[in-house]
Amino acid sequence: MEKTPITKNGFEKLKKELERLKNVSIPENIRDIEIARGHGDLSENAEYSAAKERQSFLHGKMQELENNLATSNVIDLKGLTNEKVVFGCYVCLEDTTSGERIKHQLVGPYESDINLNKVSVTSPIGKAVIGKRVGDEITVKTPGGIRYFEVVDIYLEEK
Repeated sequence: MEKTPITKNGFEKLKKELERLKNVSIPENIRDIEIARGHGDLSENAEYSAAKERQSFLHGKMQELENNLATSNVIDLKGLTNEKVVFGCYVCLEDTTSGERIKHQLVGPYESDINLNKVSVTSPIGKAVIGKRVGDEITVKTPGGIRYFEVVDIYLEEK
Protein backbone atom coordinates (compact mmCIF):
# COMPACT_ATOMS: atom_id res chain seq x y z
CA MET A 1 0.00 0.00 0.00
CA GLU A 2 1.45 3.35 -1.04
CA LYS A 3 1.87 5.90 1.74
CA THR A 4 0.89 9.52 1.24
CA PRO A 5 2.96 12.29 2.87
CA ILE A 6 1.23 14.51 5.41
CA THR A 7 2.32 17.05 8.01
CA LYS A 8 1.71 16.36 11.70
CA ASN A 9 -0.85 19.19 11.78
CA GLY A 10 -2.64 17.75 8.74
CA PHE A 11 -2.74 14.29 10.34
CA GLU A 12 -4.16 15.70 13.58
CA LYS A 13 -6.79 17.62 11.62
CA LEU A 14 -7.90 14.40 9.87
CA LYS A 15 -8.09 12.60 13.24
CA LYS A 16 -10.22 15.39 14.74
CA GLU A 17 -12.53 15.36 11.72
CA LEU A 18 -12.98 11.58 12.07
CA GLU A 19 -13.68 11.88 15.81
CA ARG A 20 -16.24 14.65 15.21
CA LEU A 21 -17.90 12.50 12.58
CA LYS A 22 -18.07 9.45 14.87
CA ASN A 23 -19.03 11.30 18.05
CA VAL A 24 -21.28 14.10 16.77
CA SER A 25 -22.45 13.84 13.16
CA ILE A 26 -23.33 10.13 13.02
CA PRO A 27 -25.17 10.11 16.40
CA GLU A 28 -27.12 13.22 15.32
CA ASN A 29 -28.02 11.48 12.07
CA ILE A 30 -29.21 8.38 13.96
CA ARG A 31 -31.52 10.60 16.04
CA ASP A 32 -32.78 12.28 12.85
CA ILE A 33 -33.63 8.88 11.35
CA GLU A 34 -35.49 7.83 14.52
CA ILE A 35 -37.49 11.07 14.56
CA ALA A 36 -38.32 10.79 10.85
CA ARG A 37 -39.33 7.15 11.30
CA GLY A 38 -41.90 8.30 13.84
CA HIS A 39 -43.62 10.51 11.24
CA GLY A 40 -45.37 7.62 9.59
CA ASP A 41 -45.25 5.98 6.17
CA LEU A 42 -41.58 5.68 5.20
CA SER A 43 -42.29 5.43 1.47
CA GLU A 44 -43.63 9.00 1.42
CA ASN A 45 -41.42 10.45 4.14
CA ALA A 46 -38.99 13.01 2.68
CA GLU A 47 -37.29 13.60 6.06
CA TYR A 48 -36.58 9.89 6.41
CA SER A 49 -35.20 9.66 2.85
CA ALA A 50 -32.96 12.69 3.43
CA ALA A 51 -31.70 11.31 6.75
CA LYS A 52 -30.92 7.92 5.18
CA GLU A 53 -29.11 9.64 2.31
CA ARG A 54 -27.09 11.67 4.84
CA GLN A 55 -26.29 8.45 6.72
CA SER A 56 -24.82 6.96 3.55
CA PHE A 57 -22.75 10.10 2.96
CA LEU A 58 -21.46 10.16 6.56
CA HIS A 59 -20.43 6.51 6.50
CA GLY A 60 -18.67 7.01 3.16
CA LYS A 61 -16.82 10.04 4.58
CA MET A 62 -15.86 8.02 7.66
CA GLN A 63 -14.39 5.25 5.48
CA GLU A 64 -12.50 7.83 3.41
CA LEU A 65 -11.00 9.45 6.52
CA GLU A 66 -10.04 6.08 8.01
CA ASN A 67 -8.36 5.12 4.73
CA ASN A 68 -6.54 8.46 4.52
CA LEU A 69 -5.25 8.07 8.08
CA ALA A 70 -4.16 4.47 7.43
CA THR A 71 -2.24 5.42 4.28
CA SER A 72 -0.64 8.58 5.71
CA ASN A 73 3.06 8.94 6.28
CA VAL A 74 3.59 11.74 8.80
CA ILE A 75 6.68 13.71 7.78
CA ASP A 76 8.70 15.30 10.58
CA LEU A 77 9.40 18.89 9.59
CA LYS A 78 12.09 19.40 12.26
CA GLY A 79 15.56 19.90 10.88
CA LEU A 80 14.43 21.38 7.57
CA THR A 81 16.58 24.05 6.01
CA ASN A 82 15.52 26.81 3.68
CA GLU A 83 18.22 26.01 1.10
CA LYS A 84 15.76 24.36 -1.27
CA VAL A 85 12.04 23.74 -1.56
CA VAL A 86 11.01 20.55 0.25
CA PHE A 87 7.81 19.01 1.62
CA GLY A 88 6.31 21.13 4.41
CA CYS A 89 8.16 24.36 3.68
CA TYR A 90 6.65 27.62 2.55
CA VAL A 91 7.67 29.17 -0.75
CA CYS A 92 7.14 32.61 -2.22
CA LEU A 93 6.91 32.65 -6.01
CA GLU A 94 6.81 35.62 -8.35
CA ASP A 95 4.91 35.34 -11.62
CA THR A 96 7.56 36.60 -14.04
CA THR A 97 4.90 37.83 -16.46
CA SER A 98 2.68 39.83 -14.08
CA GLY A 99 5.03 40.42 -11.13
CA GLU A 100 2.36 39.01 -8.80
CA ARG A 101 3.71 37.18 -5.75
CA ILE A 102 2.07 34.11 -4.30
CA LYS A 103 2.94 32.16 -1.18
CA HIS A 104 2.25 28.47 -0.67
CA GLN A 105 3.02 25.70 1.76
CA LEU A 106 3.86 22.37 0.15
CA VAL A 107 1.75 19.64 1.74
CA GLY A 108 0.33 16.22 0.90
CA PRO A 109 -2.83 15.71 -1.14
CA TYR A 110 -4.99 14.99 1.95
CA GLU A 111 -4.40 18.46 3.37
CA SER A 112 -4.09 20.63 0.28
CA ASP A 113 -6.44 23.63 0.27
CA ILE A 114 -5.85 26.42 -2.22
CA ASN A 115 -7.96 28.78 -0.07
CA LEU A 116 -5.39 28.35 2.71
CA ASN A 117 -2.45 28.52 0.25
CA LYS A 118 -1.61 24.86 0.84
CA VAL A 119 -0.68 23.10 -2.40
CA SER A 120 -0.06 19.42 -2.85
CA VAL A 121 3.40 18.20 -3.80
CA THR A 122 1.58 16.16 -6.45
CA SER A 123 -0.01 19.23 -8.08
CA PRO A 124 1.60 20.79 -11.17
CA ILE A 125 3.03 23.70 -9.18
CA GLY A 126 4.15 21.39 -6.35
CA LYS A 127 5.97 19.09 -8.75
CA ALA A 128 7.61 22.02 -10.53
CA VAL A 129 8.87 23.80 -7.41
CA ILE A 130 10.13 20.85 -5.32
CA GLY A 131 13.91 20.82 -5.07
CA LYS A 132 14.31 24.38 -6.42
CA ARG A 133 16.36 27.13 -4.76
CA VAL A 134 15.89 30.90 -4.41
CA GLY A 135 16.44 32.49 -7.82
CA ASP A 136 15.46 29.37 -9.79
CA GLU A 137 12.87 29.83 -12.50
CA ILE A 138 10.13 27.30 -13.06
CA THR A 139 7.59 26.63 -15.77
CA VAL A 140 4.19 25.32 -14.72
CA LYS A 141 1.64 23.83 -17.09
CA THR A 142 -1.76 24.83 -15.69
CA PRO A 143 -5.29 24.39 -17.02
CA GLY A 144 -5.16 28.09 -17.95
CA GLY A 145 -1.92 27.72 -19.89
CA ILE A 146 1.80 27.80 -19.18
CA ARG A 147 2.96 30.12 -16.37
CA TYR A 148 6.47 31.17 -15.43
CA PHE A 149 7.63 31.78 -11.88
CA GLU A 150 10.79 32.61 -9.99
CA VAL A 151 11.44 31.29 -6.49
CA VAL A 152 11.77 34.46 -4.37
CA ASP A 153 11.92 33.03 -0.84
CA ILE A 154 11.84 29.74 1.03
CA TYR A 155 10.93 29.69 4.70
CA LEU A 156 10.06 27.13 7.33
CA GLU A 157 7.29 28.95 9.20
CA GLU A 158 4.36 30.94 7.90
CA LYS A 159 5.13 34.65 7.62
